[in-house]
This record gives sequence, C-alpha cells and structure tokens, in this order.
Amino acid sequence: MRDDSPNTSRPERTEHVGPAPTAAAGTDRQISAGLGPASIDHKRSVAAEVRGLGRDSHAWFGLALLAGLVVSVAYVSTHPYPAYGAGLYLEIAEQIRTDGYALPTTIPYYSGGIPFAYPPLQFYVVALLTDLGVSGLTVSRILPAVVTILYLVPYYGIATRLLPTRRQAGFATLVLAVTPPVLQWHLSAGGIVRASAFLLALCGIYAGTRVFIDSDWRWVGVGTIFFALTILSHPVYTVFFGLSWLILYAAFDRSVRGLVGGAVVAVGGLVVASPWWMQVVSRHGVQVFTGAAGSHSGIAGGLGRLLDQFVYPFDPTVVTVFFVASFASALVLVARKKYVLPTWLFLSAYVLGKERFQFVAGAMMISTVFFAIAVPRLAETLRGTFDTRQTMAATFALVLVCAFSLGGFYAGSELGSAHHGSPSLPPFFDDDDRRAMEWAANHTDGDATFVVLSDAAEWFPHYTKREILVGPWGVEWVSPESYYDQLSAFKEGSSCKNESCLIESMTSVGASPEYLYVPVGTYTIRGLEADGTRELRASLAESNRYRRVYGNRGVVIYRIVHSENSTAD
Repeated sequence: MRDDSPNTSRPERTEHVGPAPTAAAGTDRQISAGLGPASIDHKRSVAAEVRGLGRDSHAWFGLALLAGLVVSVAYVSTHPYPAYGAGLYLEIAEQIRTDGYALPTTIPYYSGGIPFAYPPLQFYVVALLTDLGVSGLTVSRILPAVVTILYLVPYYGIATRLLPTRRQAGFATLVLAVTPPVLQWHLSAGGIVRASAFLLALCGIYAGTRVFIDSDWRWVGVGTIFFALTILSHPVYTVFFGLSWLILYAAFDRSVRGLVGGAVVAVGGLVVASPWWMQVVSRHGVQVFTGAAGSHSGIAGGLGRLLDQFVYPFDPTVVTVFFVASFASALVLVARKKYVLPTWLFLSAYVLGKERFQFVAGAMMISTVFFAIAVPRLAETLRGTFDTRQTMAATFALVLVCAFSLGGFYAGSELGSAHHGSPSLPPFFDDDDRRAMEWAANHTDGDATFVVLSDAAEWFPHYTKREILVGPWGVEWVSPESYYDQLSAFKEGSSCKNESCLIESMTSVGASPEYLYVPVGTYTIRGLEADGTRELRASLAESNRYRRVYGNRGVVIYRIVHSENSTAD
C-alpha cells in the first residue's frame, strides 16, 4: 500500500502564476488548480488506511464509471419514452437521410418551416443509426445514456491534470456522473446532440491541458480536430470549448507560443468546419448565426444572468445541495488563493448561462475541498475515539451510497420536486400521445395545421408529418424576436384556462390552425408539470368553434370550425 503522506508520493502540483517554464522532453509538469493533501500529525493519512482508495489509486475513477452505468441503467429502465424533446432532432436526421445525406435547406412542419443551420454532425450519426435499422425512439433513449458514461473518461483526464491526486480526480468524476443539472440536458433525449457535443468538448479541453500545462505541442493538432468536431456538433459547447482553452492559457501558460497554439486550434477548427458553415451562410446569410446567438438567453447577460446562475439555483430542492457544495468550495479555494477553478465556474456560468457547465469546474472543487479539508479534519476528530480505518471506510461507503442513490433516483424520475416542484426527467409524451399522433397522421390531410398544447408538441411533427403553428423549437434560426414570441405563445397557450386566452395566444403569432391538440390530466410545459386542462376543455365545449374529432384518456383533438354558425358535438 502506498503511504498517503505528502512527502512519499508524487510531488504536489502548485498553481503557476508566472510565465510558463520550458518543460524538458517527456517531463510531466505538475501544476495544480486544487488543494493538495493536508499535512497531519500521524504517519499514515486516513485514506491510506482504507485499502485500495489511496491518493494515487484509480479506484475512484472506477467507481465513477460504475455510477455512470447505474445512472444510465436507471434511466433507460424507467423511461420507455425519453425525457424531454428530440422530435425536431430526429426529423432533421430523417430529412438528411431521405435527401441522400445532403444538407437540407429547411426543416418542415415546425412553425412554418425553419432554416437548417444546426451544426450537422450528430444528425448524421443519428441518420446513420436509423439507416441501420435502429428506431429513432431507441436512439433518443440509448445513445445519450451511453455517451453520459463515455464523457466521464476525458473528464477524468482533465481532472488528473488539474488536481493534485488521482483520488481527487476520480471523486470529481463521480460527482459529475451524478450531478442533476449535468444529467438533465445530457441524459435526456436531446443528449443525442448535447451529450455528444459535451464528450467532444471535454476531449478537446483535455488536449488543452496537455498543451498549456505540459507544453506538449503535439496536442495542438488533436485540439484542432476536436474543436472542429465540436463546432460541427453544437454552438454552445463550441463557446464552452473556446472559453475553457482561454482560461487554461491564462492560468498555466501566457506565452507567445501558447497564444499561437490556441490560435491554430481556433482557426484550424473553423477551416475544417467551413464546408458546413459556408454553405449555411450562402443559403441563409450570416444573420442566421448572429440571430440565433441572441436567443436562449444569448452570451452573457448582465445582472439577470448573475441571478439566474448564482441566486435562483437555491430554490430549495435536493438539487440545491450540488450548487451549495460547489459555491462553498469555490469560496474555500479563493480563500486559499486558488483561482483557476472558481474562475472557470464563474465564467462558464455567466458567459453561457447554462447551469450544467458550472459543474465541470464545480465537481473538481467539491472533490478537492472534500479530500484536502473535510476528510483530514474528520480523521483528526475521530482519531483515538474509534477505529479510524473502519470509520472512514464506513464514511466513504456512505458517501458512495448517497451519490449512487441520488443519481439513480434522479435518472429514474423518482425525485418528485427536483426542478421547481416538478419531477426529474419527465417524458414529453406517452402512449396516449402516440395513439393521438397516429390518428392525426392517418385521418387528417397532409397539409393540415395544428396547435399542440403541452410539450408533446415538440415530438408531434416528427410522428405525424403535420405542421405545428405554435412552438419555439428551431425558431431561433429565424430571429430572436420570432423565437421569444413563439416561446411566449406556447407557454401561455399551454396553460390557458379558457377559449379567449387560447385565441389570444394563437393570434399573438398569427396562428390560425385547423386542429387543436389538448392534453388531458397531467402534462408538462417546458419540462414543468401542469395540473390539467379541465377548465379549458369545458370552455371549448361551450363554444361553437370547436368540434371534438378524437379523444383518449390522455388527449383530445378538436377541429376548429371558423364559421360562427357551426355547432359543437
């Protein structure tokens, strides 16, 4: 067993604050953004007394992979329908496949048709899988679950470069594997794009640690490839990639050579991806990109962004524990004059406005504070009182049970109030929706138009090949104004209690549909549970403008009769 004393293992890395020295060939420069093991007054530190979990052990990484597997299995086994939406993504992949793998110009059925300006790489992956006979529904359930395990590998690599010990790196990976804000957007259906983009970005960021920490310039080429692949996967993850490289450069290098290396990656990635973005610009103009950048809260965002990322997450749920732990750990590191990880967390949150990016740095900070401060202090408190080895082994076991349980329960939608009082990872549609969609596909004209209340709207066009007139999906590529107008109309209409409210919401975006799709019972609006539409359906029944043409336990479809003299069934 390796002694856990700081003096008998690999040297602790110290944070670099000046120009980077030149590393000799083959030298592994030890530079840490975290806290090293505490110096304590006994020969063997407590973690060394827990066999197999010493500071240089890969065991914690193995546990992190196991946690990722548990989370993924829990999700797949409890979700016959995937969480959230990927109907638009599957429709894009289908359009690519049916067009002979050429880039489509527009994607039909969504709010009058949307310009196709999405980075296409992951849609080609989905198109290939469906061409091989895998159903789109299966892809949207299984692919994200697999990738959420795979991206733990490059993350561990990054953590080993930034933290003093493998144990800290492995535990940080375990934390990331079970963190709800990370799982929310990667394990769910949209993970067919987002989780894959996260995997590519983390691979590229690992290359950045090799360039700026190790001065190994061979990794510039690797970084260029992964930057290009990230550009071709998702715009927000592209920004995260670039921001992370800038932070690594500023923290660990700051040399002219490092600046040139970063520029090579940036320019090289854009050049490799140019066949896609040049074709999009030629079809839709550069404004299709600049406009989309102003939607989904945009880049940075003033005081509102600070509140969204650092105040509102304290909504008291079990998920709050992760924010409290990461923010508290950031304060500890700042007090110890370790600024890299807190800066990475803050800038990722503020610039991108997506909570999931906080925890790339946040998980590392939680880990480094846990092992450098919390565990040694607990060991000192217990020493001489209990059997230290057994007590600390029990403590580690308890931490693991809590982590595995929380990740599994979250993935299995067993946390009833995980997000603003709503369950974790709810599906947007179910068997009743599928039957209603089959009816719409088989019993309405091909050019029929719908307004679909509830999040089932995101999946509706893909399964019916009928157009929805209200919904924000993909509209960011039209303009930010159109996106926010559609988002407002969708949220308002899906929560209306009477006909006049519904008409007002549809009129706000000029929607005049032939059919209205109304959920019965519990449904979701932008992922949050709603209580039902009983009052709305009673109001529609009293009107002579709506004729019920289909119904089951979960959905009612009305044909909208525009003649004031018509009568309802």
